[in-house]
Amino acid sequence: MNQLTDFVIHEHNARKAGLHYDLRIKFGYVLKDWAFRKPIPLESGLKRLGISQPDHDLGWLDFEGSIEDGYGAGELKIWDKGKIEILEIETERKIVGNFLGNRIFGKYIFVKSSRLKGWLIWKT
Repeated sequence: MNQLTDFVIHEHNARKAGLHYDLRIKFGYVLKDWAFRKPIPLESGLKRLGISQPDHDLGWLDFEGSIEDGYGAGELKIWDKGKIEILEIETERKIVGNFLGNRIFGKYIFVKSSRLKGWLIWKT
């Protein structure tokens, strides 16, 4: 299954949630979304825990600026963006992809952890 699709990682300095990073991957007509306390690891050996967020519309692929209302109110800027080649996917359990961004580049595994109540991502 090699599918090429878009991704964006936003650095989001929200007033309530604090600084975090939102990874958004385009699947069909929506962006699947996960929030991480720290940036996606750029080198092998580090894992990050992300929490699933509600799907976002495709307009978020290019959005930077201020969010005025709601829980996510605060400043949002693009930390990285590009393409991801989906190499393997098991719906709701596992994604393996080759990221082709400016900062994040290479093969990553993304696995749902019921024990940690989130998703772990790491570079291989």
